[in-house]
Amino acid sequence: MALKAVHVSDVPSLDHVPENASLSIYSNRFSSGVGFDRSGFKFPKFLVVGHRGSGMNILQSSDRRMRAVKENSIMSFNAAANFPIDFVEFDVQVTKDDCPVIFHDNFIFSEENGTVFEKRVTELSLAEFFCYGLQREPDKVGKTLLRKTNGKIVNWIVEQDDTLCTLQEAFQRVEPKLGFNIELKFDDYIVYDQGYLNNVLQVILKVVFEYAKDRPIIFSTFQPDAAVLVRKLQSTYPVFFLTNGGCELYYDVRRNSLEEAMKLCLENGLQGIVSEVKGIFRNPGAVAKIKESKLSLLTYGKLNNVPEAVYMQHLMGIEGVIVDLVQEITEAVSGMIKPSKVGDEEEASKEGEGEGNGKAQDNSNPQFSPQELAFLLKLIPQLIQQ
Repeated sequence: MALKAVHVSDVPSLDHVPENASLSIYSNRFSSGVGFDRSGFKFPKFLVVGHRGSGMNILQSSDRRMRAVKENSIMSFNAAANFPIDFVEFDVQVTKDDCPVIFHDNFIFSEENGTVFEKRVTELSLAEFFCYGLQREPDKVGKTLLRKTNGKIVNWIVEQDDTLCTLQEAFQRVEPKLGFNIELKFDDYIVYDQGYLNNVLQVILKVVFEYAKDRPIIFSTFQPDAAVLVRKLQSTYPVFFLTNGGCELYYDVRRNSLEEAMKLCLENGLQGIVSEVKGIFRNPGAVAKIKESKLSLLTYGKLNNVPEAVYMQHLMGIEGVIVDLVQEITEAVSGMIKPSKVGDEEEASKEGEGEGNGKAQDNSNPQFSPQELAFLLKLIPQLIQQ
């Protein structure tokens, strides 16, 4: 189905969802000890989520880790699964013949006879989509796959390449215990009508419900109307609203602050927020408000590749981070963030009762060890440079 750009005034209200859009036959469930209900959504532990698998590709980076494995590929997802990671995040779009595929950019760039051209992913058929990049047949050569980065067109070359893939293939070929954070990908510069959104989400949900089995799933999207609609279409999996927390401004005010993100979630029954980490550090007071509203909070962004920034978020009460350096951050988290043990709180309470004339120790102010203080002091310059 082709994209349709329309005026804001022409967009139908999402207060009414057509009867044929209902997927209410699916029950509430979420595996691996994660659940949500009216009292709020809860993760069993601090999450580390692999960004586009084992990390996004930054093709002009001097850091080889950013060019190690093709992002958003089966190879990248399974590479991330080799580490103690909880979820992989990836981007899903729907081709014009209604097949959900995994690809981040809105456009595919290629070159023929010295001329660079672009094609929108959602205007390609599945067969056309598969023509680009590494091919499944060893003797077949695909169309050159390029990428637009900072205004420049560069060859999409990585050390370990892989073919483009569909959402169905990810369910069938990726380690089954690995959770999927499925970002519902839409173009920031297009206003979508409800019919288009409904069709795209129905197609994606059909694949999810047919192939997910017991795999943990989280939906997320920057598109406010898509977030609201996917929540109305199903009550099985949690829906998180993606926001840059005010780091950039958009025509749609719902995208421009953590406060607006929280409002959207609370008014429409969404379970949580995924914010650019810089938005959190610039507005730390929003964290307490989000938690008081019983919304979950995850973050994404380059600062999440800094162990000290991740640790700071853990101390702030943020529930998880989406990262590119999967190995480094999972190792750092396991070393800095110890899982809570049953009885720890009771033991701490008993110890406190014996101090200060029989009064419980005041734990309202966090106490940091020299190692923790060193982490925080190292973090400050990182934030100032942003």
